Formats: sequence, structure tokens, C-alpha cells
Amino acid sequence: MRYGENAWKVIQDVKARLAALAPGLPTGVSVEPFYDRSDLIARAIATLKSALTEEILLVTLAHILFLFHFRSILIVTLPLPASILISFILMHQFGIPSHIMSLTGIAISIGVLVDAGIVMTENVIRHCERAEEELGRRLTPPEVFTHTLTAATQVGRPMFFSMLVIILAFVPVFLLTGQEGKLFHPLAFTKSFALIGAVLLAVTAVPVFCTLLVRGPFKPESENWLMKYLLRIYDPVLDWALGNRKSVLALAVSLLAVCLVVAFGLPRAVNVRLPDSVARHTQGFGSEFMPTLEEGSLLFMPVLLPATSLTEVQRIMAWQDKVMSEHPAVASVAGKLGRAETATDPAPVEMIETTIMLKPEREWPAGTTKASIIADLSEKLMNVPGYVPGFLQPIENRVLMTSTGIRAQVGVKLFGDSLDALQAKAFEIERVINRVQGATGVAPSRVQGKPYLEIGVRRTELARHGLSVEDVFRYVEAGIGGVTVGTTIKGRERWPLQVRLEQADRGDIERLGDLPVPTPSGATIPLGQVADIRRVVGPNEIASENGRLRVFVQANVRDRDLGGFVNEIKARIEKEVRLDPGMSLEYSGQYEHQLRARQTLLYVFPAVILIIFALLVVTFHSVSEAAHVILAVPFALTGGVLLQAWLGYNFSVAVWVGYIALFGTAIQTGVVMVVYLEEAVQKALAAKCRAGFPNPALVGVVAGEAGIGIPALQPNLTRPELIAAIKEGARLRLRPKVMTVATTVASLLPIFWSNRTGVEIMQPLAAPVVGGMLSSLVHILVVTPVIFAWLHERKLAK
Repeated sequence: MRYGENAWKVIQDVKARLAALAPGLPTGVSVEPFYDRSDLIARAIATLKSALTEEILLVTLAHILFLFHFRSILIVTLPLPASILISFILMHQFGIPSHIMSLTGIAISIGVLVDAGIVMTENVIRHCERAEEELGRRLTPPEVFTHTLTAATQVGRPMFFSMLVIILAFVPVFLLTGQEGKLFHPLAFTKSFALIGAVLLAVTAVPVFCTLLVRGPFKPESENWLMKYLLRIYDPVLDWALGNRKSVLALAVSLLAVCLVVAFGLPRAVNVRLPDSVARHTQGFGSEFMPTLEEGSLLFMPVLLPATSLTEVQRIMAWQDKVMSEHPAVASVAGKLGRAETATDPAPVEMIETTIMLKPEREWPAGTTKASIIADLSEKLMNVPGYVPGFLQPIENRVLMTSTGIRAQVGVKLFGDSLDALQAKAFEIERVINRVQGATGVAPSRVQGKPYLEIGVRRTELARHGLSVEDVFRYVEAGIGGVTVGTTIKGRERWPLQVRLEQADRGDIERLGDLPVPTPSGATIPLGQVADIRRVVGPNEIASENGRLRVFVQANVRDRDLGGFVNEIKARIEKEVRLDPGMSLEYSGQYEHQLRARQTLLYVFPAVILIIFALLVVTFHSVSEAAHVILAVPFALTGGVLLQAWLGYNFSVAVWVGYIALFGTAIQTGVVMVVYLEEAVQKALAAKCRAGFPNPALVGVVAGEAGIGIPALQPNLTRPELIAAIKEGARLRLRPKVMTVATTVASLLPIFWSNRTGVEIMQPLAAPVVGGMLSSLVHILVVTPVIFAWLHERKLAK
């Protein structure tokens, strides 16, 4: 398939062309595909369609429970499919196809897409509720319009800014390069497209829907059975938190410290002294490049000795196909020997590629897993001398081969100037890797051991008979390799006529020595008189990289993380293998991608945090308020770490992208909470202004939220009044915050209970978001008011 083409469309076009050719095939001849990727594509897209449908239903249910205002449910849910439609339109314009990663970007955005609508609608309903309470009657349409305009203006700016922060937080994903960039750029684009659509609809369509659909009578928040229960819990918790601020902050910092230890571990020297029951929780998460997508098929690529003949390789391939097809979980087996006439597939004769199509899991025998299938087949296939079995998956293998040149997860590249020395050192490294826990399919590249027929001319004898080196070698090439001397025509087919020695003559050194060579004088002499003919062992292949000879040792990893595996290999090789002068080592395979992605995120992510912090400072006109919002991020990550530990996921690019998505959402919720608290403080100040403030000592300068005009001279609030205002603002934020978390978690739950194709990549990506949203709920509702009160009390003290 050409680069950039749509795989699904290409496969359908190939099928259509084969169907058109089928009637013209000879009797008894048919074309049957042994590997069809369209089935995997269809299953993955079906998984995402199902997940999106379930997410929308759960999000709608969450709105019903919290708002209990059915017309407002339409206000929030109608922009959701519209946002997704905008994302698909932009995908088409930018040439981004629908596949696992692009649709995952939409799937993990469902909860965030409705956030803007939730905040806007909930604020409109709250303003209308208060207005009806004050007026003691139903609002007229013009009054609803007025209150909608006021409510939309209040939250529109911070909501737009918070969505901008979420999109900006994905800049590190856009800057990923290599394979990881190709994987996650579609996800970042589709998520950004959907967010752009959501925020545009939230500031345009949602207020319009509110003016049309928001009608009384309204059910007060305190009368909603769910909110009544939540307020009954939240009020005493908030009272205790504001009265015990040091304890709250100490608990938050302690939880953060514990999660850092769980995520990154204690120093190895400390961890080895702890009891095993504790040490396994303090060793930190492992690392890998990407979770493996279950393709429903396997690719078996054993390594044979270079001296293996073509007939022997054919016999082995037929035998292994028979052995593998007898497994009850295997649907079909097709081996491939040789290579196409292209420089992109330099496969030697001793390399067999066997595609194994597995039956659906429901048809496997009880207790069968993919690991057990690989173990069973490996045990049965180990009967061939010098045979190293290696199992990967077709797409996984092709990606590794094209990106790194190594058909395994880990490759140790060895560079030098002598093939013999490199081969010996590769065998030494192989023995070291085989002793590392988790190593499987360890095999060095066998560059030596290929039998050759070497013909070395004796120049003095050539000169005596008037022959040149070119004359002798051209004659030998024609006799052994063959030469085309003409063409014959058979119907519309042209067949070359080739002349060379018979097989019996070509395979016998003694008879080759008797091969008559014509001389310029017209006489003939035997080849053995002017040349030495002998069998030698030479290189099977000569690979170079950056101008130096290269060999490698490849290995796959089983039952442990890739990063820890490579780190242990590095430590053992450094300790046990002594490289000859002029030799050097490099580590390749998936580890190479993992390292590059980590370095990119390490440099880019801090820069993005600084940019976002600068934007927050501009928004709030206060460094302390900006720092206050940024503080929501590490505490939001704690829930993500705990859920990741519970589910047993290693750090991978997918997990880090999940944390990046959580980062933007955590800042968004922090911004909106601070806005609500500031509004409550300003409202209390305004009330005090209206009531008058006879004590001149209470006059001071108070900085409000950016964009809200506040007189320079106002009464300062006393500490009890400030605490009361903060409680009021936090209570107002309870329903939209709980709704935001509930919709985000509900939108991602279908990913966790599904076992369909593609969830292996989606679950590690969603885990930090779900866990982090739960912990950010506690932080925003409890810790943020505590920090806000502390900062404003310092202003009062000044």
C-alpha cells in the first residue's frame, strides 16, 4: 500500500478487483487471502462506535440526575453530537482518517465536550431560580433573556480561556516525532477539533437554547434529592476543612508524596532493604513504549542457521505450518519464504514469515490465553537445531521492521570494523540477555556461517596463457550462475534462454576444476590450472549503519516492563561484557521510540506549563492566584496514579497522553472554581457597600477577578464574612463540579468494561483521566477553598 493511503479503502478496492478477475481464472484455481486487515479495522471502529453510543447515554443520564430540568438536558446534549460533527468535518478537511487513535481522541473528550455546556446551562438556571424566588412569580421570556445574558457573560470568558488551556496542554503531543508522533497526532487533532466545536457552541448556541428552553418552574438545588444528599455531606466537610487548614494541607501534601513514591519509587538502595510486602509498592511503575494492540493474529519469524539449504527451509516451513494449524485456537496458517524483487524487503532464505490467524476468543478452549497459545507453539517448535522461535503480531512486526530494522521489541546494536569480532561479541551478549528475567526469543544476527565457493585466480598462470582475470570470471559466471543468450516466444509470453553447467557439474569442485577455459591461442586449459577452487565460510550479510559494520542481538519481553528490562540489560552488559577497541553499543527497537518520546515530553511539557502559568497571571492579574490554580494539577494527578497502580499499567506514551489530558481539565476546573469564589467575595463586598460601612478603618483596596470592574475604595470583609462568602461560592460550584466529574467518568466507563478490539490502547489512556477527575473533585471542592481563604486572609492582614 502506498504511503498515506486509506487502508480500508485499498483493501476493499483489492477485493473488488480480485472478484472481477475470478471468472477468468483457470478451472480449479481460486485466490484466497490468508491475512485480511479489514476485519481488524472493522472490529476496532465497531468498538469505538459502541463506546461513543454508551458514553452519550451515560452523560445524558448524569444530566437528568443532577439538573432534573428536562428541557435543559436538551440544551447540554444537543451541542454534543454537533461538536463531534464539527470534529469529523475538520478531520475531512485536514485529511485525518477514522481509525483507533483519531476516534479515541473523540471518545476521551465526550465528558469535556459537555463541560462548557454544563457550566453555562447550570449558571443560567441558577440565575433564573434566584430571580423567580425574588419576584415570587414565573419569569417572562424577556426576563429569561436578560438573566441568560448576565449568566453567559459571567462564565463565558473563563470558560473560553479554560478550553484554550486544555487545547494548549496538548502542545507536547503535537510535538512528538517519529512513530509516537504518527500514533498520537490524530488523537490530539480530533480532541482539539471537538473542543473547538464545543466551546464555540457553548458561547453561541447554548445561550440561544437557554433563552428558548429555560422555563420555570425551577426546582431549587436544595430540593433535588441527589444534591440534597451531596450538600448534607459537603457542608460539614467544608466547615471542618476551613477550620483545620493545616491538617487539610498536610493531608494533601502527604497524599501527593505517597503517590510520587508509588509512581517513581524509592532509590534502589533503600527499596532493597524494605520487606517484600512494602518493596513491591515502592519500586515505582515500569515503563514501555505503547500497550500492545491485540490484532487477533500472530506473525511467527524464526531464526535459522545461515547454512540452511533452500530445500531444508522449505521442509521446515511445511512442518511448522502443520504443527501450528493443529492448535485448537488457530484458524489458519500461511508461511512465506523468500522475498519480493525490492530493496525494501531484504529477507534471506533462512528467514520464514508465517502468518497465524486466530479464531475468535469465544471459540478458544477453556483457560486458553494468547500467552498460553504462544507458549504451546514455542514448545512444539523447539525441535529444530539452531531454531529460535519469535512471535509478534503482523502490524507490530512491520512497524518495528520499517522503523528500526529489527523485528523484535528490543535490539542491541553492536558497531565495529571486523565482522568476525562483532559476531563473537554478539554471541557473548546473547548469553548475557538470556539470563535476564523476562527475555524471550533472544537471537543474534548471524552474519557469519554462509558456505561459499571461492575461486581465486593465479595471475602468473593467467599471464602465461594470455588470459585476463575478467575473461576467467566471465566464463565462470556463465558456467555456474548462467547467462541469458536469447529469447523464445510462446504465444504472448517471452521466455529467456539461459545457458549454464548442469547441477552435477556445478556442485562438484573436482569437476569444476576440469572446466575447459579457452585461451587466445585457441587451446583450452582446465580451470584448476589457473585458479584455486575451494569451499569457504563467509558472511551471510554485511549490514552497515553510519559508515560502520553492524550486527545486533534482538529480544522480546514477557511478563515485565520494557524500560526495566532494557535497564537491566544495560547494567549486565556494562558489567559482564568487555568491548574490543573500536566497538560501540546502541539500544534500538521499541525502546528507541520510548526514549525519544520521553525526551520530547521532558523538554516540552515544562515549557507549556510556564506558558499556561503566564496566561493565568494575565487572566487573574495575580501571581498567587495563578499559582493557586496550577496547584490543582499535582493533586489531581494523585487519583490518576492510584488508579494506574490498581489497574497495573506501566508508564507509556498512552498513559502520559492521558495525564496531559487530565492536566488541561484540572486547570479548567480550578479556573472556574476560583471565578466562583471571587464572585462570591465580590457579592459580599457589594452587599456590605449597600449596607454602609461606618468604620473608616475597614476601607481598603481589593483586587477582583480580571474583567470585573471593582471600585478602588471598598469595605474589607472581616474574617467571618470572608469565610461565609467562600462557603457560599464553594456551594455554588458543587453541582457543576460534581456534574463535570460525573459526566467525564461516565463517558469513560464504557472503555473499561469493554473487552473489544482497541481497548488495550484506550484503557491506559483513560485511566489517569478517570482517577484524576475523582481526586480533583476532592481537591477543587475542599483544598482549593482552603488555599483561597489563606491567600485572601493574607490580603486582609496587609
